[in-house]
Amino acid sequence: MNMHVLKLTVLLAGLAVGRLISPPAEAMAKSAEVYTAPLSSVAVGGYDPVAYFEAGAAVRGQAQFATRWKGVEYRFSTPERLAKFRADPERYAPQFGGYCAWAVSQGYLAKGDPRHWRVAGGKLYLNYNAEVQRRWEADIPGFTALGRKNWPGVLD
Repeated sequence: MNMHVLKLTVLLAGLAVGRLISPPAEAMAKSAEVYTAPLSSVAVGGYDPVAYFEAGAAVRGQAQFATRWKGVEYRFSTPERLAKFRADPERYAPQFGGYCAWAVSQGYLAKGDPRHWRVAGGKLYLNYNAEVQRRWEADIPGFTALGRKNWPGVLD
């Protein structure tokens, strides 16, 4: 047997054994408090959360204007916006950790897309896509109340 086949066989056997002895779903860690894309530690997809309030637009942040909060990196388009976030991150960070506001209102998690957003009641909300955002916008107060009721328990 050549060495590559042997290594592959050992790897596959290890994966099979690992699946047999893996912990039950209840023992698995809960979802992260702040959504980031897979293999990323950047919140809001790298968009500037303060810009939604000030510019009324989704504006890309820059790595040179970044800070960490709740274990993830937030990026900003200007040093002034970075300073505003540092002074009051709760005011500017997206609600429900940047997860889709509609999904949280329905009792589950889905990614929040920074291009599908809305500031409502002085808070930033992200949604999965344009269609989901239209559903959420049909009753923002009602869905926001449901989301608050489900948050943060939906992370479990």
